[in-house]
Amino acid sequence: MTPLELLALIAVFAIVRVAISIRPETTVVLAEGEVRTAPTLRTVVREYLDAFIVAGLVALFLITFVVRTFFIPSGSMEPTLQIYDVLLVNEFEYRFTKPHEGDIVVFPPPIISPNDFIKRTIGLPGDTIRVHAGTVYRNGVALTEPYIAEKPNYELEIKNYGIYVDGTPLDPALSNVPPRARWSAPDRIPDGCYLMFGDNRTNSQDSHAWGFAQPGGVFEAGPRKGEKASFTGHAFLLFWPLNRIRILK
Repeated sequence: MTPLELLALIAVFAIVRVAISIRPETTVVLAEGEVRTAPTLRTVVREYLDAFIVAGLVALFLITFVVRTFFIPSGSMEPTLQIYDVLLVNEFEYRFTKPHEGDIVVFPPPIISPNDFIKRTIGLPGDTIRVHAGTVYRNGVALTEPYIAEKPNYELEIKNYGIYVDGTPLDPALSNVPPRARWSAPDRIPDGCYLMFGDNRTNSQDSHAWGFAQPGGVFEAGPRKGEKASFTGHAFLLFWPLNRIRILK
């Protein structure tokens, strides 16, 4: 459930709660002349609604500022994450710290999509990145990646102020590759940009297709140029299905 959907549900509960409160309570006159308010089904319903509204407001705060769930819709992160897995995402962490190498991150991509993407952080600002013969090299050092489904079937290199895949640079009109002025070096990831790969390297729409992800500011290039960029949060726990519960690394 999205924050907007939860807010709508809370509003419905609140409207029903107000409607119930408008009607007067039923009273009972005892033989001794004492007048008491009789407990009714309406009273019980009102108490439950109060509890639901309070719980909903707490949940709204949590999923807006602290933690939210994320449902895996595709196989781009296999074998680490399977289709239909449900995760908890820490929305609080990146308000105070920057993403780390290896973090599994949920974020709105720099291409048109109705949903957030989830990928692994491979390259940080200032890193050099090369994919050669199925191996990722960061700052000249080969990465050990036991989590991938299979080695990537493409060559990739950051050079000449661009991302080159199989020898061809990504088109800044179609991917988020910042203009030259934003780069501090022609072969290093620009400030504020991150290279993100899916663990299912040969079946993942990720940075090798659409360029850099950004945790803030606006997208520098591509179909969403000028739109707000962000990282939704760090996926830290796989909690459904029960037989796959584990901390994500």
